[in-house]
Amino acid sequence: MNHVTAEKPRSPLSHFWHTWRFHINVLLLMVPLGFMPKYFADAALFRGDTGLGQREIGEVQVGPWSLRLAEFRNEGPVSDGPAGPIKYFNAALCDSCRDQVKATYLRIGKPRSLRAAGVIFFGTPYRMGAGVPVPEKTKTDAELWITMEGWDGAMHQASIPLSQASPATLAWLNKQGGKP
Repeated sequence: MNHVTAEKPRSPLSHFWHTWRFHINVLLLMVPLGFMPKYFADAALFRGDTGLGQREIGEVQVGPWSLRLAEFRNEGPVSDGPAGPIKYFNAALCDSCRDQVKATYLRIGKPRSLRAAGVIFFGTPYRMGAGVPVPEKTKTDAELWITMEGWDGAMHQASIPLSQASPATLAWLNKQGGKP
């Protein structure tokens, strides 16, 4: 007895899958590779392998002490929920002042007192970070104020123009309608 089985006709989708499945799987493996350079660049930035940030501002003298300051990312402030727009900066204390400085604060606009000195830098003296709130009504000629407090109670302040500290923030303010 001769049994002949008839094959079911394949659907177009089944035919496509069986013909191209290897190529589709290779493509699915290759797509994430396109995102790897950005991933590794961000990882190096967070580890500190590429310096303090994407844009180094330089050495800022604050009384007898100094610190290296950098924008974490060379972009405008990012919205952080109810806190509003936040701009992130990184800093590193000088070698001779690491044991002398108790706290370092950062603020846009001159602080009225130590209680209003701004946000405190967190992290080690070799790589500290701070997220500064940027009010949308900030004037374009505003200054970034750095306040340093020593273990002996000494207070020192310095300022740099916001245009020098973060041109990206200044551009963002102009886009928001900042006042001169």
